[in-house]
Amino acid sequence: MAKLTIPEDELMSPGHMGCLGCGATMAMRYVLKAAGRRTIISIPACCWAVMPGVWPNTCLQIPELYTAFETTGASISGIRAALDALGKTDINVIGFAGDGGTADIGIQALSGAADRGDDVLYIMYDNEAYMNTGIQRSGSTPVGAWTTTTPVGTHGDWEKSPKKNMVGIMAAHGIPYIATATVAYPEDLVRKVTKALSIKGVKFIQIFSPCPTGWKMDPGQTVKICKEALSSRAFALLEVENGVYTINMKPKKTPLKEYLFKQGRFKHMPQSLVDEIETDLDRKWEDLLFMEMTTKERAAGIEK
Repeated sequence: MAKLTIPEDELMSPGHMGCLGCGATMAMRYVLKAAGRRTIISIPACCWAVMPGVWPNTCLQIPELYTAFETTGASISGIRAALDALGKTDINVIGFAGDGGTADIGIQALSGAADRGDDVLYIMYDNEAYMNTGIQRSGSTPVGAWTTTTPVGTHGDWEKSPKKNMVGIMAAHGIPYIATATVAYPEDLVRKVTKALSIKGVKFIQIFSPCPTGWKMDPGQTVKICKEALSSRAFALLEVENGVYTINMKPKKTPLKEYLFKQGRFKHMPQSLVDEIETDLDRKWEDLLFMEMTTKERAAGIEK
């Protein structure tokens, strides 16, 4: 019998208020399985501020702190400082925020925590828009996507700005551990959360978390969409440990349109734009391969 790699203990009860097929609910479940009961989580304004349930009910079996949209990084720093003052250094402190509250509104507080080197884990569940407040575009919304603030009109008013490279932004801060994950590969996600919590300092994990409502997709396709995001190179699984890049999965390339056109938010896109985006994603993939090779070579040279 194969050895179980995912803890059996469930710290998220049935009955959450998330939508069908919500990637963020799967992300939370696996994160808590990895973190265990001695964990405190800070959640800003986002879908997960609603999904646990109406007070005094909650589907999460750990202490939660709800905070303002922009302050996740500051709140986890405060929790860590308070626990350290009490001598409780064995409790995990996790910030769990969406891409809007991380890549945009909360990036200053996250940057501050990184500068201080606080012993915390910051998780960005990436559903590529401000979903809880009405599907507005965020800094993580990809080019071409429909949102309520980048509507599709006669002039092609969809999203024009590229998705922010949060891995690169956090790597520039020099923190010890950065990773990306997806709910399609829970073993990989759990391993990365476990590793992050074993490392002192600020850690950052970006979890690709499809939103069927905002992406206008079949809620039964969440896992398949995640896998196709990887094979089309719209997203990559990787780790950055002390500046050294490791790509965790290098799947056979599949056409980008197979990923995009399963989602209503991309159905308006002309083939010319799909081709342009695919060319850009292929270039970024080559850049990532080069980054992996050069950082590993540099690390090996330093060790010698």
